[in-house]
Amino acid sequence: MAVADAAAPLLPSHSGDITGNSPQSKEPSFNKRNSAINSINDAIERYMDAAASPTHLLLPALAAFAWIFDAQQAFISIFSDASPPWHCTSSACSPSSTPCNFPSSSWSYSLPSHISTISDFSLYCVSPVLLGLPASSFFAGCLFGGLLLATMADSQLGRKNTLVLTTLSMSIASVLTAFAPNFAAYTVFRFVSGFARANISTSAFVLSSELVPRRHRDQISILNFFFYTIGFLSLPAIAFLNKTSSWRSLYLYTSIPCFFYSIILHFSMKESPRWLLIKGRTEEAIETLKNLTFTEKQSFSDLTEIENIGAAAAAENNIFSAARILWEKPWAVRRLAAISAVSFGVGIVYYGMPLSLGNLTANLYLSTALNAVAELPSSLAAFLIARWMKRRSSMVAFTMVSGICSLVCTVMAGGGWLEMAAELGSFFAACTAFDLMIIYSAELFPTCVRNSAIAVVRQVVVIGGAVAPVMVAAGRRRKFLSFGLFGIMIFFGGLFAGFLPETKGCGISDTMEEEEIKEIAARNTRS
Repeated sequence: MAVADAAAPLLPSHSGDITGNSPQSKEPSFNKRNSAINSINDAIERYMDAAASPTHLLLPALAAFAWIFDAQQAFISIFSDASPPWHCTSSACSPSSTPCNFPSSSWSYSLPSHISTISDFSLYCVSPVLLGLPASSFFAGCLFGGLLLATMADSQLGRKNTLVLTTLSMSIASVLTAFAPNFAAYTVFRFVSGFARANISTSAFVLSSELVPRRHRDQISILNFFFYTIGFLSLPAIAFLNKTSSWRSLYLYTSIPCFFYSIILHFSMKESPRWLLIKGRTEEAIETLKNLTFTEKQSFSDLTEIENIGAAAAAENNIFSAARILWEKPWAVRRLAAISAVSFGVGIVYYGMPLSLGNLTANLYLSTALNAVAELPSSLAAFLIARWMKRRSSMVAFTMVSGICSLVCTVMAGGGWLEMAAELGSFFAACTAFDLMIIYSAELFPTCVRNSAIAVVRQVVVIGGAVAPVMVAAGRRRKFLSFGLFGIMIFFGGLFAGFLPETKGCGISDTMEEEEIKEIAARNTRS
C-alpha cells in the first residue's frame, strides 16, 4: 500500500515485474498465462495496472479525504481551549502578573467568556494537569479506541466499513461535545471523540493505497498527508472568521461536514480487493475490480488460482486473528517495537508543538497557520524522499533535526521570529518523519496484518500526544519541561529506526510467509 521503489519484484524468486517497468508489463493484457500468479499482490497488480487511469484515482482520493476531519479533531483544542485575554478592572490588579494572584473581582476577560472553554468553565487558575485534561483525554480515547478496534479493519469489518463507522461516530461525538453543559461532560465527550477517531486515518490510508496499482501508490500516499494538512490549515481560518463566536461553533463547523462525508462514503466507496481476497471473498473481489478498472467483459479467471490463500485466511476470520498472526512472528514483533519507539518521540513533538504555540510570543492565529502550512512542504519532502532516498537513514536524520531545533527553542530568550523559526523547523522535521514513518510502517508489514500494525504505530504516536498536553501546561512556567523534553524524546527515539530493515526498492507482501521469503532472500544477497 505504500510508496516503494519500482525497481524490484515482490519476491526475488518469482519471475515477472509487477511495477510496470518490464517490457511484458507495459502490454495491457489481463489474462496472460506466461507468468505464474504467485501472490495476491501479483494478481491485483496485473489487473489494476493495465487499466489504471486518472479517473481510477477518484475513489482512493475520496477515502483519503477523511484525513481532513482527522486533523481538525486532533488540533481543534488549540483554539477551543486557548488561553483567553484578560484585563484589570481595579487598582488591586497588575497586568504584569498572572490574574490568579488577585481577587476575582479585580480582573475580567477581555472577550466574551464563550470564546474558550477556559473562560466558559472558569479554568484559568486551575492546575496545569486539569487544564490539559480535555486534550489528554482526547488522545487517551484515541489510544483505547486504537487498542480495542485496531484489528477490526484487518479481520471482520474491512477497510471501508471501519472508515464509515469511525467517521460517523466521530461526527456524532463532536456534535455532542458542542453541547457539553460543563467541564466534566466536555472532557468525557472529548474522550469519546478520540475513541471514535482512533482508526480513521489508518483505515483511510490503507484503503486508498490498496485501491490503486503500485505505480500510483506514492501519489495516493502523499495525498493522504496533503488532506491532513488542509484539515489542519482550515482550523485557524475557521477560528479567525469566528473569533468572537463560541468555541462550540468550532465543533459544529467541523462535525457536520464529517457526518455527511460518512454517508457519501457508505454509498460510494468500494472495499479493498486485496482484503476481500485475503478473506476468501473472491467473487466480491472480482466485482470490485470490475468497478475499479471498468473491465466488465474480463473473466478475471486468474484470481481463482489464489482462492486457497483467502480460504485459509477466512478460516481465522475473527477480531483477534490479525493480532495473533502479528505477535506469533518474532521478526514482526521486533519491527513493531523499533518503529513504535520512533513513533513515541515523533508523536510528542507532532502533537505537542502546535499545542505549545500559546506559550510563544507570536500571534496564535499566524503561528498556527504557519505550522499548518509547514505540513505541505513536509509532505512534498516525504514524497521525494520516499522515491529517491532510503527510509531508515532519512528517519534518523529528520528526528535528530527535530530534536535539535526543539532544544534550541528552550535556550532562546525573549521570543521573536528566531524562536518561531526554530519551532517551525522542529515541527517541519517531525511532520516529515511522521509521513515517512507511516509509509515505512506500511512497507514493513504484509497485507494480512498491515492495518493492525499501522494502527499500533499510530496509537503509540497517540500516547505521545496524550503526554504532550501536560508537558505544554508545565512549560508555561519553565520552557525546558515542554520544548526541552520534546527534543530529547524525539532525538533518542529516532535512533531506534537504525534497527529496522531497509524497504526501499522492495515490493509489498500479502502474507507473513511472503515477507519471510523476502527477508531470507535479502540476507542471502548480503552474505
